[in-house]
Amino acid sequence: MKLGLFVLLVACGGKQTTSPTSGSDDPPGPVKDTRTELEKRRDVACEAVGKKLTACALDDAKKDLAAGKVTQKEFDLNTTSDVLAKHTAEWMKVCGDYGSSRRVRVLEVCVKEETECGPLGDCLTHLNDKPGN
Repeated sequence: MKLGLFVLLVACGGKQTTSPTSGSDDPPGPVKDTRTELEKRRDVACEAVGKKLTACALDDAKKDLAAGKVTQKEFDLNTTSDVLAKHTAEWMKVCGDYGSSRRVRVLEVCVKEETECGPLGDCLTHLNDKPGN
């Protein structure tokens, strides 16, 4: 019995070699988030606003369909999950430029305070206000 265990241990634990190109034996650590706190706040707010804006666009499309302004085919083409995701992604690109603390605060307040699409859009116009106005 002891011999079988020994053979098993030797077979499994044979000589370990390290490839000269492998570098460190340590596995790579987790990716470190290097964004500043302001950038993190901006990204959270941008994502929340983006989701709301996409939902508003979908609501508008439904209203246009109900009013006969678009056909069912047009509605279906413009409201697929891919199209809606593209709209959100486009917003995220634009929103990334809103890196000042004042603009980040506008995003945070708008997404928190405005639950309706019209007032949300009105609130977001303050992103372009000059500081001090």
